[in-house]
Amino acid sequence: MAVKKEEKTFEEALVELEGIVKDLEAGNDDLDKAINKYSEAMKLIKYCSTKLNDATEKVNKILKDNGSLEPFEVEE
Repeated sequence: MAVKKEEKTFEEALVELEGIVKDLEAGNDDLDKAINKYSEAMKLIKYCSTKLNDATEKVNKILKDNGSLEPFEVEE
């Protein structure tokens, strides 16, 4: 039976991304290693972007009394 890999939190992914960026900015890696780090950074960026978009959608909705989510609108 395969064990499901636990998903990273947004914060964990962001810390990992920041570390990769610092490594790439330092310029101490050979080309192949730098390309691999860049590829991993792009995956992390996509993951963080998706998490942020999901969070934005949730924040823009309000939980109504009946338990359903509805768009939030400000009345002027």
